[in-house]
Amino acid sequence: MLTVRMRQGNTTVARLPEAVDYDTASHVGDECKSLIKQGCRTLVLDASQVQYLDSSGISMLIMVTRALEERDGNLRIADLSDHYQQVWHVLGLDTMFPIAPTVNAALESPATEPSLDERLDTSSM
Repeated sequence: MLTVRMRQGNTTVARLPEAVDYDTASHVGDECKSLIKQGCRTLVLDASQVQYLDSSGISMLIMVTRALEERDGNLRIADLSDHYQQVWHVLGLDTMFPIAPTVNAALESPATEPSLDERLDTSSM
């Protein structure tokens, strides 16, 4: 499901599967939680292969974000298709889950980011 591409220190880059939906989201979430338990604090999810993403996938991303934040970590999403970036924007998810254009850009983003709760509070104003 989740393909780990790089592990360095407490940073992991993993590629999401083509479909992140009802059938796969819980497995992907479990794999992300396993990485977090192994010490991952910065998780970059490479979305370059994602062809389908539904509400189950978004719920999983929220769960992973919260699990990382409990350990002072953060989730970064990279290389999401133009279509899903539009969906992200329309749904207001771009304030919750900023998208980096590439994995390298996600790796270079600032180490400290507002928590999901802080981003939610700001976006509701």
